[in-house]
Amino acid sequence: MKRTNYKGAKDEVRALSTYVKLLRAAESISSRVHRHLAEEKLSISQFGVLEALYHVGELSQSEIAQKVLKSTGNITMVIDNLEKRKLVVRKRKDEDRRSYTIQLTNEGRKLISSLFPGHAAKIVKELNVLNAAEQVVLGNLCRRLGLQVISNKRKGDSDE
Repeated sequence: MKRTNYKGAKDEVRALSTYVKLLRAAESISSRVHRHLAEEKLSISQFGVLEALYHVGELSQSEIAQKVLKSTGNITMVIDNLEKRKLVVRKRKDEDRRSYTIQLTNEGRKLISSLFPGHAAKIVKELNVLNAAEQVVLGNLCRRLGLQVISNKRKGDSDE
């Protein structure tokens, strides 16, 4: 394990080093996988919204925010911009006229269906550095790290 410049306790140095490696790997892969989105003038968040709607179907803004791990305020702006491009449409719910669902337009469905196969292929190529078993282990470790926050909040721990 490469040591950081931090001169703390052994467990702190190990955790910080692991954290930096995790973030660097994620950023590096993300920048290569998402590079093609600029050609379509899409942000990563916009692509995430289109992809969620494409695979799941119509969703509320709060459901979209949960799926793409963004705040509802940020998602409002993302959806506004997608709506301006006529890629999504807001539809009032019949049972509660104050609520909306977000749906792909035909143009939005056409765009995401053309982009997603290449996007998935880029992810497969990036992760093929690891064999199948290593990918499963990494996936399980990432899930465990991610679910730790949910587990701690249920226990009443503060995330500060």
